[in-house]
Amino acid sequence: MENKRLLLATVLSLAILVGWSYFFAPEQPVEQAQAPAPQAQPAPQPQSAQPLEAIPGAAFTSASGKIVTVETPLYTAKLFADGGVLQHFILKNYKTGIEPGAANIDLVSRQAQEKAPLGLIWNGAPTWNRGSWSFEGSDLTLSDDQTGQLSFVCDIAGARLVRTLTFRADNYTVQDSVRVANQTQAQLSGRLAFTLAGTTLSAEGDSYNPTRVEYLAEGGLESESDTDDLAKGLTFTGQVRWGGLLSNYFLLAIAPQTEPATFKALYSDQLYRIAVEKSDILLDPGSEASVAADYFLGPKVRELLAAAPAELSRSISYGWFSVIAKPLVLALDWLYSFTHNWGVAIILLTVFIKLVFWPLSQKSYKSMNQMKKLQPMMAKIREKHADDRVQMNQEMMQLYRTYKVNPMGGCLPMVLQIPVFLGLYNALMGAIELRHAAFIEHLPFTNYIWLADLSAKDPFYITPLIMGATMFLQQKLTPAAGDPTQQKIMMFMPLIFTFMFLNFPAGLVLYWLVNNVLSIAQQWWLMRKA
Repeated sequence: MENKRLLLATVLSLAILVGWSYFFAPEQPVEQAQAPAPQAQPAPQPQSAQPLEAIPGAAFTSASGKIVTVETPLYTAKLFADGGVLQHFILKNYKTGIEPGAANIDLVSRQAQEKAPLGLIWNGAPTWNRGSWSFEGSDLTLSDDQTGQLSFVCDIAGARLVRTLTFRADNYTVQDSVRVANQTQAQLSGRLAFTLAGTTLSAEGDSYNPTRVEYLAEGGLESESDTDDLAKGLTFTGQVRWGGLLSNYFLLAIAPQTEPATFKALYSDQLYRIAVEKSDILLDPGSEASVAADYFLGPKVRELLAAAPAELSRSISYGWFSVIAKPLVLALDWLYSFTHNWGVAIILLTVFIKLVFWPLSQKSYKSMNQMKKLQPMMAKIREKHADDRVQMNQEMMQLYRTYKVNPMGGCLPMVLQIPVFLGLYNALMGAIELRHAAFIEHLPFTNYIWLADLSAKDPFYITPLIMGATMFLQQKLTPAAGDPTQQKIMMFMPLIFTFMFLNFPAGLVLYWLVNNVLSIAQQWWLMRKA
């Protein structure tokens, strides 16, 4: 009885964890960062609500209309000569969909362009509208490990801003270095903000891949995906490593090169805007100072983020089970290097995990079979001592000792496997390798597109329905609980899981389905051997 209760609690706990993800799209858990060495810096201010104009701005208008193009093997960037504001940032290796002729992803939409991504704000004034810009140079074409620079000059309110953007052929980072010179006869103080803007980076209502704002500060990685809260404005001042707009697969981020700084975010008119501001710039007449930041605009590829500055690799978060998820991702990559099919790699990884837990599963099934044999005797003890629980428990324990049965033995091995499932769940949810990765492109003997994108749901719900059927069969093979109520609840679990898995990414459903099939084979083999 105790064994079945623990098993029931385990299964229900897993169902709640998965169901919560499905219905409520939880935010990414906070990751604790290592505290930096104490510095004589202003104390960080807590996050707080700000008015809608927390990030000053105005619709971008270009005076000259001249466009400067930067070509690299990874992207095509088009910038306005008036200040270096982005017109387009097109990713060459990523498409908007799997259909033939799908366009490459452009991280700067028409709506975002109007809010001047890569624009500078000086003392609260948008330089793209208030300043006078000049540019001398030409388009850049970079290859291999080359770098290239574009330089822009702005005169605004007694200050001259000399802006140099550095592009790299082998990464998605853009370095922004600004020299601020005082052209007045008086002391000049100022604040310089670097900005980005973007629309949603995931499908509308995608609970598995929400678009969210995150920033990494001394307290850890903070995340906010609720657009109602972001519409009020978000502000944090302190040791900001970076702040960005991201989904499971893409990232637009700003990393200041000097701290402290202020990170701001705002959601308005279906548009996300972020800014990192450096304040307390104090210039004597004729003097100048340098302020710099790094941008990242691109896919969340682990190797590229690891080479990026300011711990941008922390934007790939596996939650509480990262210690399990990270090696599983590496194992999946290694298997793919042989199979060249991510679906096959998931199947092989599932087989490997099953082999690792094979001894524990064997012990669990044997323990449940032993408990099943004791059910009649346990029922008699409960009936005999219905009014004396102390005596009933004593005789139960004596029964377990006599037959050398551990009442917890059937469930503990299963409990130990739950962190592995959740680790793999988080790993697959954040693996950009699965985006638009095909397993079986067409439904067999038809021309219908089927499992052509492992990051999307099965369009015909075939795999989740088969998964539910295998789970039902697995329940039938598992020794039944003595309590009829528990039996009924357990038989409902396949239906509940099938409903939840209908819209799961196909890669996750494939893992669960293969795991079920292997579990059924193992139980059948054990029953035949017995």
